[in-house]
Amino acid sequence: MSKTVAIYTRVSTEEQSTDMQLSDLKKFAKQKGYINCKEYSDVGYSGSKDNRPQLNELMSDVRAGKINIILVWRFDRFSRSLRHLVNTLYDLDQLGVEFISLKENLDTSTSVGRLQFAIISAMTEFERDLIRERVIAGIERAKEKGIKLGRPTLMVNEIIEMVKALREQKLSMREIGRQAGISLTLVFKILKRF
Repeated sequence: MSKTVAIYTRVSTEEQSTDMQLSDLKKFAKQKGYINCKEYSDVGYSGSKDNRPQLNELMSDVRAGKINIILVWRFDRFSRSLRHLVNTLYDLDQLGVEFISLKENLDTSTSVGRLQFAIISAMTEFERDLIRERVIAGIERAKEKGIKLGRPTLMVNEIIEMVKALREQKLSMREIGRQAGISLTLVFKILKRF
């Protein structure tokens, strides 16, 4: 049974073209003997966007068991962040789907590719731990300096008085929120408290 290969390409603007990516990926697929290839291409979508129609369709096909291998030109054409890449590669591994990035020479079907993935995963976890440590250290320094942490309270006296006055005029909660420039939830919170 031949494997179904998804070729995914992406460019950020309508003025750019996926032709170079597609040409390289098709040539690679031919060299590997992949004959059953399906193309997914997002044109005009930033890599930072969560919602990319063709990537969404690709991942839907993966979950439906229609795809065995995903072939991309580079990581940054596929994933919006290192963490997203690692999480997606983990999910693909659980589904038995191989992932190949042509330019980074990563192929999760090989032992070297799996080692590379393990190293990338470890680096992501290391980065996450460093960020957490820096945040904790920053919070401790701020507390030592007497800086008050947390969101500033929105219930300043002017807003409270305005909400009460608008309620006395028999306005609806929604209209009070609109006129006071606050959420409906905050209107309820203020009126309940005061």
